[in-house]
Amino acid sequence: MYPRPFEYTRPETVDDATAAIAAAPGEARAIAGGQSLVPMMNLRLAAPGALIDITPIRSDGPYVDGDDLVIPATTRHAQVLRSPLVRQHCPLLAQAVSLVGNVRVRNRGTFGGSLAHADPTGEIPCTVLAAGGRITLQGPRGSRVVHARDFFVTYLTTVAEPDEVVTEVRIPLRGPNSRWSFEERVRRFSDFATVEVAVTADLAADGRTVDRLDVVLGGVADRPLNLDGDVLAPLVGASAEAAVVRRVAEAAAQRIEPESDVHASAGYRRRLTRVLTERALSRALDPATDTTTDTGTSGGAQR
Repeated sequence: MYPRPFEYTRPETVDDATAAIAAAPGEARAIAGGQSLVPMMNLRLAAPGALIDITPIRSDGPYVDGDDLVIPATTRHAQVLRSPLVRQHCPLLAQAVSLVGNVRVRNRGTFGGSLAHADPTGEIPCTVLAAGGRITLQGPRGSRVVHARDFFVTYLTTVAEPDEVVTEVRIPLRGPNSRWSFEERVRRFSDFATVEVAVTADLAADGRTVDRLDVVLGGVADRPLNLDGDVLAPLVGASAEAAVVRRVAEAAAQRIEPESDVHASAGYRRRLTRVLTERALSRALDPATDTTTDTGTSGGAQR
């Protein structure tokens, strides 16, 4: 199948891009890698009247600015994966990006594009939310910053206005006692996740007591789901005993209301949530597990 006819513009600056979106007739969409939008257009699930190609707005890749790791929106997934700064300051993200699609998708797809697409099974939205990321949007009225917890609305929908584009993502730098883990289950290699779990945590100076804990689930709701504090409360301020971790994972599975589809039943998704949440929490909070890098036994994912 072929997409419906559309106008095509190729601006070279963010200001020109937002102006082109505002001036376009009908719905306009920004495109960079096109790894999600183009297949949807070919299937006529999306039919924008204009495409604004922001590929010329190139990125030199991630960099550190003050207390933030900054990832420009047009950064390719492969650039994120190769970046030593990402591996040092947010190894959770490095692990998740390694599981995005396949090598072709990672070479063409962009970091900002994955966030703007807002697929609830996507690795990037899930991990940016878990890492406490902030998304910068720019439009004709200027720029604004939205916390990831407020960015995703529902399936393929964000708070971005039709004439706004994502320009960068800022992720707070890790502290000395930061921990992380990422788990997911897919039907086949390079498929979208059936269920995924991202964990970030800070341990106290004793290396065992949990000071802060965030758990984000993907694939179980219409957007990445940040588990409520009351579900995680038994672990915060305490050490991660196996029985408590298991109880929290069971509570997480009971809290969600997943849907059944052609890929998995609601019951299977609930069971995966319990298993993967227990596994992710155990790895992230085990003092014996090295979570300083994105290699070895530090978190990881189940493919």
